[in-house]
Amino acid sequence: MVLIQTILLLILVYYAVKLLARWLAPKLFGYAMKKTQEQFGGQFTQRDYREPNTSNEGETSVFTRPTRKSNPSKKVGEYIDFEEID
Repeated sequence: MVLIQTILLLILVYYAVKLLARWLAPKLFGYAMKKTQEQFGGQFTQRDYREPNTSNEGETSVFTRPTRKSNPSKKVGEYIDFEEID
C-alpha cells in the first residue's frame, strides 16, 4: 500500500511541477529578457556620453599596432625530406 501511495505522490508532484512550469516559465524568461535588455541598453547609452573627439573635421588619424620583434636566430627544428620507396 505504501508503494502505491509513493508512486501516486510522485506522479502528482510531477504534474504539479509541469503545470507550474507552463505558467511561470514565460514570466521568468520575460523578466530575464527585460533585465538583459536594460543591461545592453545601459552599455550603449554610456557609449554616447563619452568625451567628445578632440580631432578636427577632415583631420586623418592613423592608429597602428606595435610591431612584434621576431627572433630569427631561434632554431625551430630541422627539415627532413622524405622520398617515396617502391
